[in-house]
Amino acid sequence: MPAFNDSRYDPSAFILIGFPGLEAAHVWLAFPFFLMYLFALIGNSTILYIIRTEQSLHEPMYLFLAVLAALDILLSTSTMPKVLVLLWFGVTEISYNGCLVQMFLIAALSAMESTVLLAMAFDRYTAICHPLRHSSILTNQRISWIVLVAVIRGSLFFTPFPLLIKRLPICGSRVVSHSYCVHQDVMKLACADITPNIVYGLFAILAVMGVDVLLISLSYLRILRTVSRLSHRECLKAIDTCISHILAVLIFYIPLIGLSVAHRFGHGLSPTVHIVMGDIYLFLPPVLNPIVYGMKTTQIRRRIWRLFQ
Repeated sequence: MPAFNDSRYDPSAFILIGFPGLEAAHVWLAFPFFLMYLFALIGNSTILYIIRTEQSLHEPMYLFLAVLAALDILLSTSTMPKVLVLLWFGVTEISYNGCLVQMFLIAALSAMESTVLLAMAFDRYTAICHPLRHSSILTNQRISWIVLVAVIRGSLFFTPFPLLIKRLPICGSRVVSHSYCVHQDVMKLACADITPNIVYGLFAILAVMGVDVLLISLSYLRILRTVSRLSHRECLKAIDTCISHILAVLIFYIPLIGLSVAHRFGHGLSPTVHIVMGDIYLFLPPVLNPIVYGMKTTQIRRRIWRLFQ
């Protein structure tokens, strides 16, 4: 390892790892990560540009989609550049404060994205179950308030993460078992009681993502109950407007649930499994969301086609 990577030059720094046992292939592994980051930036920026410039897309569903695209860009940018530097140049060190900031951003932005997905579910519920009141319920002012609540909610619930880490003495190894800093990893490096971290971490996940999953599920149960009374053609048309959102929910929550279960109960799993699951959770949704909405949303697909023509 080069001298500038040695944590002895900054005793408080943490050491990130890429893929243990595949260090020789890190340079080559960086290329798919770079392509994912590039596609996430281009895809989500295109979604943002189209919604901003196309007046017909200034509707609640598309405005929430624009917020989701912006969050995906921020989430990718808060992690992927450091991962690429690690894989390409072998720079494994991250400062103590840099680690805490990254930890907060990953958790808070994920919580904001979860809230936006819940807001999109409410939009679909209102549009299908109360179509005559949809425009009066989801006004632009209320959409702005919902986005503000998403930001405040994500920040408030996950600001304690770095504060809880700051109270812990870090002893011995400072090697974090991912290519980025997350609360579950850093707290395990402490040589003190981490029970408050475990309890609050579980509380925050359940209070934000757990509640959101429950409310999204309830929204779709009501939607299914409503569309079951419609004709076959109207039922398919209503469900088709929800497909993109359902896919986005599955893309976000399935890796999150899998990663949470692995962190808490998968102690016998290979470290590589944890790393791959963490990378899928963080890096795959920003890549897939623009594809899902670009392919399944007719207005966006047509606008993208006209844009490239």
